[in-house]
Amino acid sequence: MKKILLAYDGGEPARKALEMTITFAKSFGAEVAVVSVVPVHPGRAPVDPWDDRTVHAEELLEARKMLRDEGIEATLIEPGGDPAKTIERIADERGYDTIVIGCRGLGAVARTLQGSVSEHVAANARATVVIAR
Repeated sequence: MKKILLAYDGGEPARKALEMTITFAKSFGAEVAVVSVVPVHPGRAPVDPWDDRTVHAEELLEARKMLRDEGIEATLIEPGGDPAKTIERIADERGYDTIVIGCRGLGAVARTLQGSVSEHVAANARATVVIAR
């Protein structure tokens, strides 16, 4: 575990993922990056007005502060796109060997309608995926 990509959206599952990332980074001396993907929906208004770049920038700064408080400097990444595919692509292109992501605990119907980012990442990423619950 040398390079960790933390997927962070500010929610409680993401905070648990951040705590795991801190433990891993300290234990393995790993490099850390935090990604917060601004969802882009082709065919509709491109960006959800309640989920825009400002919100994601604030989430990244929150994560940076929590990591710094633990002595960990992290790279911040704020792309737009499909969250699951973007997380997978960034991990692959930048050589992250581990992805840490929270799980919202969606029920079967919600997963079918909304999709599960953590489930998609776990099934498709080339890196090791750790899901915080």
